[in-house]
Amino acid sequence: MPGFVLQIAPAPADLALPAIRVGFTVSRKVGNAVVRNRVRRRLREAAREVIPGRARPDLDYVLVGRQAAIDRDFAALRQELFEALKRLKALAPPSSLATP
Repeated sequence: MPGFVLQIAPAPADLALPAIRVGFTVSRKVGNAVVRNRVRRRLREAAREVIPGRARPDLDYVLVGRQAAIDRDFAALRQELFEALKRLKALAPPSSLATP
């Protein structure tokens, strides 16, 4: 995606509670500390909105920020995160509501 790279890995089996773990990293190539922190905050907020309801809990996620994340529209950033989850087949199965 233009604003970030999403990496996934299987979560360790010995975790006590199944929790979705997300990591964030931004290289110095993106900019100085102020710019890197801004990119990290934008990615963290996008992940906070998208990942809990849609990501698989048996995977760990790492978002690697890119230069384009600085000026990217936030709605586009969220949509790209959803698309990245879909491409990596990391979407949680839809919860089926049982009808009596």
